[in-house]
Amino acid sequence: MKEIIAAITAYQPITPQEVTDKKLFLEKIQYQKNLLTRENKEYHFSSSAWVVNPNYTKTLMVFHNIYQSYAWTGGHADGMDNLLQVAKKELVEETGITNYHEVTKTLFSFDILPVPAHYKNGEFVKAHYHINTTYLFEAPENQNLQIKPDENSDVRWINAASLEQEVAEIAMQPYYRKLMNKAQKFKN
Repeated sequence: MKEIIAAITAYQPITPQEVTDKKLFLEKIQYQKNLLTRENKEYHFSSSAWVVNPNYTKTLMVFHNIYQSYAWTGGHADGMDNLLQVAKKELVEETGITNYHEVTKTLFSFDILPVPAHYKNGEFVKAHYHINTTYLFEAPENQNLQIKPDENSDVRWINAASLEQEVAEIAMQPYYRKLMNKAQKFKN
């Protein structure tokens, strides 16, 4: 957990929302118990992969079965304290791609994301927050994509210009736009 706190401490926020989230985490949330597991019903860690094509004009997204919307890949830490590895694991599991590389090994984005109440596998999950770390990856588009049927029903490359039209989860649109804009600054 020390490495995670150090990475969040070193992270340079780029939006007022990120400034607020970082401050909230460092001043209050980090002191809660079980942040790496879902045992903490209010806050727990998740990690995501923001994947762009080599031209940085598209992002790889999955159609999330619970939220009925295109979304980034990612998942719960479930006890793992290497959040970069969590993001990589989820990327491969949810899309089937194997040819990708990290644009940077450092934290690309840090957000405390609201998760609305929902049902998963027939069980009610109350509203809570994901303390989410995001890492930036680049991957060629010419790979076989594979869905993970228990989580998603489609995997595809989405044009940066049409993110808002493809993402039905309105609360996530500003996060995805922020990530795409930030990623495009890394293009050589």
